[in-house]
Formats: sequence, structure tokens, C-alpha cells
Amino acid sequence: MAQWNRLCNLPAVYRQQLDELYDKDVLPMEVRHYLAGWIEEQEWKRAAQDYDLAMVLYQVLLGNLDIQHSRFVHNVAFLQRHNIRRYKQNFQMYEDDPCVLASNILWYLEKEKDILQNADLTDQVHVLQIEQEAMEISSQQDLERKLIGLQNEVQCIKHAMSCLEEQQDEFDFKYQTFKMEVVTDEAVKNEQNKIFQVLINRLNECRKGVLVDLRKHLDKTEELINLLVKKELVEWQRRQQRACIGAPVSVCLEQLEKWFTRVAVCLFQVRDFLDKLDELVGKVSYANDPIKIKKPALQQKTDKLLHDLLKSSFVVESQPSMPQGKGALVLRTNVQFSVKTSMLFLTFYFLPVPMLKYREVPQIKGYRRFNVLGTVTKALNMVESQNGGMVADFRHLTLKEQKSSGGKGSSDISLSVTEELHIICFDTVFQYKDLTVHLQASSLPVVIISNSSQQQSAWASILWFNMISQDTKDVMFFTNCPAATWPQFAEMLSWQFLAAAKRGLTEDQQQMIARKLFGIKQDYDNCNVAWSKFSKENSPDTFWVWFDGILVMVKTFLEDLWREGHIMGFVSKGKEKLLLKKKQSGTFLLRFSESVIGGITFSWVETSLNGEPDVKTVQPFTKVDLMQIPLVEIIRNFQILEAGNIPVNPLVYLYPNTSKEEAFAKYYSEESGDKSPYIKYIKTKLVFVSKENTLEAVSPVSSDVAQGEGLEPITGLCGEVVGQDEDCPFETFPDAPMLCDSLCPDEDFPMCLSGTDPFLYNSLTEDSVLPELSGFQEFISSPTQTCGSTF
Repeated sequence: MAQWNRLCNLPAVYRQQLDELYDKDVLPMEVRHYLAGWIEEQEWKRAAQDYDLAMVLYQVLLGNLDIQHSRFVHNVAFLQRHNIRRYKQNFQMYEDDPCVLASNILWYLEKEKDILQNADLTDQVHVLQIEQEAMEISSQQDLERKLIGLQNEVQCIKHAMSCLEEQQDEFDFKYQTFKMEVVTDEAVKNEQNKIFQVLINRLNECRKGVLVDLRKHLDKTEELINLLVKKELVEWQRRQQRACIGAPVSVCLEQLEKWFTRVAVCLFQVRDFLDKLDELVGKVSYANDPIKIKKPALQQKTDKLLHDLLKSSFVVESQPSMPQGKGALVLRTNVQFSVKTSMLFLTFYFLPVPMLKYREVPQIKGYRRFNVLGTVTKALNMVESQNGGMVADFRHLTLKEQKSSGGKGSSDISLSVTEELHIICFDTVFQYKDLTVHLQASSLPVVIISNSSQQQSAWASILWFNMISQDTKDVMFFTNCPAATWPQFAEMLSWQFLAAAKRGLTEDQQQMIARKLFGIKQDYDNCNVAWSKFSKENSPDTFWVWFDGILVMVKTFLEDLWREGHIMGFVSKGKEKLLLKKKQSGTFLLRFSESVIGGITFSWVETSLNGEPDVKTVQPFTKVDLMQIPLVEIIRNFQILEAGNIPVNPLVYLYPNTSKEEAFAKYYSEESGDKSPYIKYIKTKLVFVSKENTLEAVSPVSSDVAQGEGLEPITGLCGEVVGQDEDCPFETFPDAPMLCDSLCPDEDFPMCLSGTDPFLYNSLTEDSVLPELSGFQEFISSPTQTCGSTF
């Protein structure tokens, strides 16, 4: 009785499976319930093969039903008494063959164990996936339970088909034997006819029951296919879109493959059942045979469900991508790319050969067209699959543009080269016995470029499409391009950093970008970003060019520092000062330049003579500098001159209060000073040095000094002389490429760097320009010192 008690205490979804299992009178649920203890104690497996034991159990079963019937008499339970009496009468059909009854009861007990095992497995899966979103788990568990129920129903129908076949064989044998016997007695004939009429009626009811079961099963299968195709597959396709632009989501097909395969196998079993019904009708048929009447509709529905399921099971598993591309879906003409297709239905029934095709785009003047070159047909196989699926991996494909006389000049649409979207298609045919299904899979829209200089803007188009579009076949998306909401946009930007350096943007970093885009607001959730603001306005220095420049710099030079959170990155100059002024002297932070593409700078706080905090900033470093000297070495050896011309490193604590050595020491080179491997990159420049007795961080200087008067040449480390006619090392910053109308008042301010021993780090190019220094005074030149000027 322990097994039945466990079943009765399962969650509702499993009790529903139990209810579906016992929806026949072969073993009524009430009999199973009232005789649970006795049923579970018997050796039904042995009784199924031992006639004597089966007969004993059969007789004991009838006796137990009598006992239960008498109990209901005492309790005046009229309905239960009626049901028990009816069940006993039905069981009497096993009097001639009690082994069949034992086999049936054994089958039900095994199915009960399957339900319990599935429940236990679901609990284990729940524990393993506890970190996933609760709603997603609930949805998948519900689908899994429905699949288990569907499979259980197939087993029930299979059992019912076996019973039907046995019953028909019994009738056929008895009827054929009767026809071979010569019976002259009319009374005997009439009696035999009555017996055969009972048998044929029972056979008819059994056939009707099987047909009803098949119809109910197909209804549930249709509901499950809708869940798989219209929900789970669509969600996977959306996840794939997001994964293509850096989202940390799983696009593994293993779970979908299992689901699709299990449903398809059930449908193929139903087709086998229908074929079996045709076989049974061929042996025994009669007027108003329900199989002849209802089977065609069931066959039609089964084939339609298989068609819908299989048609959706052919997908593009890995989207088109170049080995050295910036990301998937950006393809360059005459450069090889690859793409992988997959069948979600794991089967050996067939080995279709997918054929790659280039989908013709709308007939619009100026819209480019391409030919796909390479091996465009390939058989599905399991060798190239990582999870045992059926895949066709197309490699070494190339695109060649179809030249037309019209040219791009005849275009009547406002699409640039990098905004044209194209789709690559794959066709194949599924064929099994008399079932043929044409399958097609389509890639996400790709952008095709002809020059590597277009790659950055092409990737911007891919980001925008896959961030917003729900229609994966909309190649005309950019003719009427929708805006992105700020939450969408911020999430996409964060994914870029997550994909590039395994750490996304914090909320504070996103807020800084939002302020630059929209100004100061209490809430940005209702703000929208237009496509033109992202990639068109202020060309060529668009928002995306500025942001992507930072991404490239981080991925190439600063990945470890970014991943560990040492770079604050996106913080305005004003916010930077507010943060640093609250900290102890020597606290510094790293942030991205708002005006220099792909630039990073650092600022620190000092305490002035009057005790006030003073924030200083160096001019930004770009990839030109970081290719020569790592940022950690710059921070390690950075020095300025204090009173008495004493060089000191003002960078002590990384914001908020981490010691510089704790944060960066593990990245330092083994050698320092004169033995540093970076000494060969160190140059000298003309620098300004404050008087010894001038202790203010910012000192006024006359305009004469700004014009270069009173400056003397400094001898460099390699013996070269930097004369008065050399370009000054300060650079003039361009207008910010951000989406504000004017340069922010808290823009980067320059400072030159000096090294130790006495290294002088120069982060400027040779053609740097000195900005006007009017308003500053009392600066002098020093022919012997190499130090950084402070502002």
C-alpha cells in the first residue's frame, strides 16, 4: 500500500497522470484504491506465467470485492455498492484466462512506478536548476510532465491495441471454427449466434474505445506541439538572437532535441497503430465498423501534426560567421564563413541532405544580390555534433556580389551599404514511407560588407536589429527603423562588455551613459534611443564609434583590469571629483575619456596647503600608448615633482580604498627602473615645471609663458635635444563625440607624465598641439628635470 499512498500524495500534475492511467475498466481506480495493500503484496509477475497461481489470485480478488461490497451495504453507500458489483461482473471475463488479468495488473503497477520515478527525477532536476528563473523552471517542468503523460498514454494505447488484437483473434478463431463445424440443430445455431453477437458487440466497443483514445491522444499532442513550436522554439530563437550580440544566455539545443524527438516518436507510434487498425479491419469487419468511419480523419490529423512538428524541427544552430569577424552575422565578400544547421528530431529513419540557398531579397532598385559559393549541399550526420544531434556544418562558404547595370546609384530607398539585410536559407526533404515533408531553415539576417572598414558600422546594424526585432525575416527593418527603449539599450551595451571582457556594466556606469544621452532625469526607463543617434548623428564620431573604441581598447589591453573591477570607466568628470574629494589623499580612479576615441585616463586627489582636496587628471592614453607600455606600468612608475623638485608617485589607493600594490602588483613586470623592458619606449618632451616655492596644485602663469617665452631645451634620455621649435606636448581635445550638443564643462584636462629614475612617459603623438594657457602664471622651465605639469 506504500506505493499507492505515495501516488496519492504527489502534486496535482502527477495525480492527473494517475487519473489518465486509470480511465479504463481494465483495472478500475476504485478497486486499486480499496484493495491497494493486497494488490501490492501479490506476485503478479509470476502469476502472469503461472496459471494455477493466477487462478488463486483471481478468486481471492473476487472474494475481496465481495467483502468490500458488504462494507458498503453497512454504510448505506449506494453508488459505491453499485460500482463494486459492476466491477466484479467485468472481472469475470478473466475466468477462462486469469493470467491475462495478472498481466494487466502487473502492467498498471509498473506504470505507477514510472510516474513515481518521473516525480523523483523532476525533483532532482529542480534541485540542480534552482538558480534558474522560477517561471522558466515551472514552464519546463509543466512541459516535461505533459510529455511524460503523452508517453504514458501511448503505452496505454499500445496495451489496448494488444487487448483488441487478442479479442479479435479470439472471436475470429471461434467464428471460423464454428463455420467449419456442421451444425444442423437450429436451437444450437441460434445459441451460437447469440454468443457471437455478444463477442462482436464487445469487439465493436473495444474498437470504439481505442479510436476514442487515439483522438484524445492527438488532441493532447496538438496542444504540446503548439507549446514546443510557438513557445519553446520561439524563445530559443529569441535567445539565439540575443546571444549573437553578447547576451549570456544558453542556446544549447539538447533539451529541444529531446522534446521534439519524444513527441515525434509518439506520433510515429500512432501511425503504426493506425496501420495496425487497417490490418485488423482486413481480417474482421462488419456493418458500421467504427474503424472504417473514423480512421481516415485520425490519419489526416496525425500526418498534419507530424508535418507541423518536423517542419519546425529544422533550424540554423550556428549563425553565419567569419573566423576573424567582429561577431556573427557580419559577412565580407570573398572571405570564407561557416554556418551550421541542425535537426531537432533525432532519428535514423532518414538522412536528408540540406541544400543551402540565398534568399532573393525584395525587388528594389539598388538592393545588392549575392551568389553563395562553396559546398552548398551536405548530409546531416552525428559526427560533427557536440550533443549527438543531426547536424550539417557548412564551412568554407563565400559570397560574391551579382553585378547589375543599374548600380547602387539607382536605389530609391534610404539604406546605406551596411544596413542592407540578407537571409541565407537551407532546404531539405523528410521522407518516411508514404510521408513527405519539405523543410526549410533560415539564418538570422546578415549584413554583407566589401571592406573591413565597414565592419564597425555593420556590427552596429546587427546589434540594433537583434536588440529590437522580433521578426527574424524582416530584411526591410531599417527602412522604418524603430527606436530602442533605454532598458533595452543599456542591457545591450552591458552585453558588449560582458562578451569582450567577461564583466558587464554596473548600474552606475549605465546611469552615466544615460545622462550623456538624455541629460539629468529622475528615471530613464521611459526614454528612447533612435537608430540615428546610435550610429548616424555626428558622423564619423558617432556614439557607437566612441563606445566601440572603448570596447576594443578594453578587450585588447585592459581585459583583466576591467574584469576585476579596477576600472570605474564610465564616470563623468564632475562625478569623479565628487567621489575623489571625499577620499584620502592619493586615492585615484580610472575612467574612459569622453572626448578621445578609445582613451583612458586617471585622476587622483591631493590635499592643498589650505587643507582642501584638489583633483588632478592626466591626458588620456590610447592604444598607441598602451601598445608600448601597459597601463599598470604607467600607474606603477608615474611621478610628479613636489616642493624641492622631489619626484613622488601620487597614486596610492585605487578607489575606494584598495592599495595600488594590492590591485596591480600581480600585473607588474619583474624588472623595474633602468631594467624595465619598456625603457626603450620612453621619450622626452618639453615640459613645464613649477617653482619650488609654488606649492599650489594650480598656479597662475602669464600669457608670455603660454607663447613659449622663457623656455629652455631639455636633453632627452637618448641624448636628443628638444628645441623650442618642437611641438608642445599638450593636445587639443576635439568636441565630444557623445550625443550632447556641446562639450561638457567637466571634460578631460591634460597633464604630462614623468617616469622614475628619471623616466618620462609620454602619451602624446608627435603632432600634439598645445592649448592656450592664458590665465596661468609663474611657471618656469627647468633644463635638468623631467616632470609632469599639474593643472
